[in-house]
Amino acid sequence: MSELLPISSQTPAVTWAAYVFATIHVGFGINAILRPTHALTFFEFKPPADKGARDLVNSLMAVYGARDIFMGFALYATAFYGSAQALAWILFSATGVAIADGMVCYSHGKGYWSHWSHAPIFSAVGLILLGTFD
Repeated sequence: MSELLPISSQTPAVTWAAYVFATIHVGFGINAILRPTHALTFFEFKPPADKGARDLVNSLMAVYGARDIFMGFALYATAFYGSAQALAWILFSATGVAIADGMVCYSHGKGYWSHWSHAPIFSAVGLILLGTFD
């Protein structure tokens, strides 16, 4: 199989992919905390008109931002310290988060593919890190 897929768990590209994913998560997290109204656009949601509801949504976006920053730093740490298996499982966890975020969007009728499209990418890199294609 390695002839068909010239990338293996030992290829530096998979670690760099994890660093890219980590940076994206941290960036999304910072954006959600500093610009919650803008971050809602990634879900294709509009901010509520009512001030009390808007304040609540902004607070929830800060929680969402903290979650994304945590996921980014978890990816950075495992990529940096060289645990391919741990990194793979964190990517699988990120797959679950992308699916869950997409399900929330799906329940509102829009925005789900913006999240679901990440799931196969995270999973593919995770499978490579586990040595599936070695």
